[in-house]
Amino acid sequence: MQRITPCLWFDGQAEEAVKFYTSIFKRSRIGAKSRYGEGMPMPKGTVLTVSFTLEGQSFLALNGGPQYRFTPAISLLVDCRDQKEVDTLREKLSAGGRPGPCAWLTDKFGVSWQIVPSLLPKLIRDKDPIKTKRVLDAMMKMGKIDVAELKRAFKG
Repeated sequence: MQRITPCLWFDGQAEEAVKFYTSIFKRSRIGAKSRYGEGMPMPKGTVLTVSFTLEGQSFLALNGGPQYRFTPAISLLVDCRDQKEVDTLREKLSAGGRPGPCAWLTDKFGVSWQIVPSLLPKLIRDKDPIKTKRVLDAMMKMGKIDVAELKRAFKG
């Protein structure tokens, strides 16, 4: 059982966001919902929380109101098998949002994501600091990560 569950605070879009995320990731599902009752901060019947799972990771979406916003200080990192998965996820998650540098993007709800090929951490952990620097320099010039370009940079 997962002991720590990230809770994402939305301003009224929790249910819409959960439907969006679960439509993108294959191994996902929507769980239980709770609703605001009489005398609570939002109208009775409004979704309060929605539990959901993406690729085996549990989350909770909360309609908490406008008090808090997402920032890139917290992001969801997705480990991708290959370039095709990087391309597909980056395109889907950035729809209505905005792409960023170095694998980052912000989705239409303001959540920050990092779409990273599995190869990247292996390359930047190499024992040769010159190879690592070349890979990092190449990555810093990218928006969407280009796996072939990372490999070229690594080889020199």
